[in-house]
Amino acid sequence: MQISPPPPVMSERRTAILGAALVAIGPISMALYTPAMPTLAAVFDTSPSVIKLTLTAYFAGFALTQLICGPLTDAYGRRPVTLWFLALYLVATAVATWAPTVEWLIVARLIQGVGAAVGMAVSRAIVRDQYIGQASSRILNAVGMMLAVGPAVSPTIGGITLTLFGWQQIFYFMILYGVALGLAVFFLLPETNTAPDPTRAHPRRLVNAYLTLCVTPVFLRPSLFIGLSLGCIYTMATIIPFVMIEHVGLTPAQFGFGMMLQSACYFSGTIVTSRLMRRFDADNLVPWSIAGMLVAMSLLAVMLHQPDFGYLMVMGPIGLFTFSLAHAIPATTTWALASFPRMAGSAASMMGFIQFGSGFAGSIVAAWIGDPVLAMATVAPAMPVIGVIAYVVLGLVMRRQSPARM
Repeated sequence: MQISPPPPVMSERRTAILGAALVAIGPISMALYTPAMPTLAAVFDTSPSVIKLTLTAYFAGFALTQLICGPLTDAYGRRPVTLWFLALYLVATAVATWAPTVEWLIVARLIQGVGAAVGMAVSRAIVRDQYIGQASSRILNAVGMMLAVGPAVSPTIGGITLTLFGWQQIFYFMILYGVALGLAVFFLLPETNTAPDPTRAHPRRLVNAYLTLCVTPVFLRPSLFIGLSLGCIYTMATIIPFVMIEHVGLTPAQFGFGMMLQSACYFSGTIVTSRLMRRFDADNLVPWSIAGMLVAMSLLAVMLHQPDFGYLMVMGPIGLFTFSLAHAIPATTTWALASFPRMAGSAASMMGFIQFGSGFAGSIVAAWIGDPVLAMATVAPAMPVIGVIAYVVLGLVMRRQSPARM
């Protein structure tokens, strides 16, 4: 059952712009420095596997904090909690910029992930606070664009920055973004949580809220599907620099520019989705999204088993995957949040935890495999396949529980 929110305090456009800016800080901070990872191994005189830990630490901090920051915004308000987390993000980024050893860099990236985690939870919560239905889907289509465009555009910016200036300047860019975002939240984001309740931050209520979400098929079905699909993108972000730079032979700058294809495909997907939603309900786009993603991941697995694969053999299937993924994000995110108006922050946090948690798990499995090509050919395709299986199985469960489609 969808409970109508109170009258919105921001327009759809303003909500979408602020939501996109908030959600972007996580993917940007994750992927901006991926072109510099081989360089960082030389700078800190360590192995690539140790440098990968800086990304794994970021994943861990981001994913685990998802479970905390959303409920805090339910308890104390979206705006003040967001500002505190952004302040923590800026401090951690400054430490990473001048890290004297790789150990300092790993710890800084962990705390940076903690600070950036608030963006994903709040971006979705401020939408649910004000909108439901097709209006929510329209806004989330714009917000969702940054979830995939962020890790696609960021390597391009990072590769150019690394080539022209150096690895520390990549973190300068993060500081600038964090400051700009903090100012935007302070001056442009009114409080959308009209009924903050401090008791929602109590551990017992927190656990009960998450237990409720974890046993509710109407939440789990879209969350697992879209979470594992987005987690696939985050997992690939930890692997693809080594595939494209070390195996395909691209320079860091070429790699950065080459990732623009992924960004362009996803951006095109959001535009097509926006046009289609003028004529069709967002729900009707999900089956087409599933078909496209499965075809894309099948092609990727086949191409990476070829002896001499090149750029397009990798990025072609990835482009099709991101294009198809764009069609599913608006509807699935709306479905997941619609039934939980009083704990929108907690529901958004759990969605974020599933997305980045699956990315974290995928990166761990990829690191355990060792061979980046093999990991890209197996781990990445497996994640959306598992998500689709969960989507189908939980859909059958929902039909058994209620003959009427929710």
